[in-house]
Amino acid sequence: MSHGYGEDALVKQAAVELLGGLGWETVDAYGEFGRPDADGRSALGRETEAEVVLTARLRPALLRLNPDASEQAVDLALEEIVRDRSLMSPAAANREVYGLLKDGVRVTVPALEDDGETVERVQVIDWNDPANNDFLLCSEFRVAGEMYRCRADLLGFVNGLPLLFVELKAAHRRLELAFDDNLSHYKEEIPQLFWFNTTTSRATWEFLRVSAASTWFQRRPRSCTHDGASSGARISVWSTAARRV
Repeated sequence: MSHGYGEDALVKQAAVELLGGLGWETVDAYGEFGRPDADGRSALGRETEAEVVLTARLRPALLRLNPDASEQAVDLALEEIVRDRSLMSPAAANREVYGLLKDGVRVTVPALEDDGETVERVQVIDWNDPANNDFLLCSEFRVAGEMYRCRADLLGFVNGLPLLFVELKAAHRRLELAFDDNLSHYKEEIPQLFWFNTTTSRATWEFLRVSAASTWFQRRPRSCTHDGASSGARISVWSTAARRV
């Protein structure tokens, strides 16, 4: 019998409720592939668990954010965002994707008036109006690597891109275990997830560490730590994490 003192009740559900209250759509992805559609895609639009970008959400977001861009430009931008970066170092791949998020994707398309070409820049995120973006928080999201499958406690998608990764531990567990055991394993087994990641959080009920993904590609990061002993502290911890995204 559960007494509500575990990781799920004290940490995960509190985080889901808080982010839901801030406008994030929340989905339990545990059974995502249970009922594929006619095209064999999951409930979130993925064909396989190795995919980490939700293109079913990314493409509509690109069209919405770039009303003057041609569909060809949007399709080329999407291809550039999701292309394979496995031959790059994880840090280099993360920096490259960060540049696309920050500055947009520069694409070259045929000019309509002549036989030349024109350059268009496709915006990926609306940095001026956050409400114009699509926010989705998935719990129990599975990602497949070459050898193993991993399941993220919480994964936050902005316009279909997995920018927020949250690893949770029960209150009695040492927070360092989230890095030593889980994050280090994920880094090796599912590196494609962290090409896009901008914020990584490790949390228990009372403690939270937040860092950029690139800071722990080389070593355990020194990151922000907030602690307290009450439910009020728990809420302030998750408010801090949510506002960093």
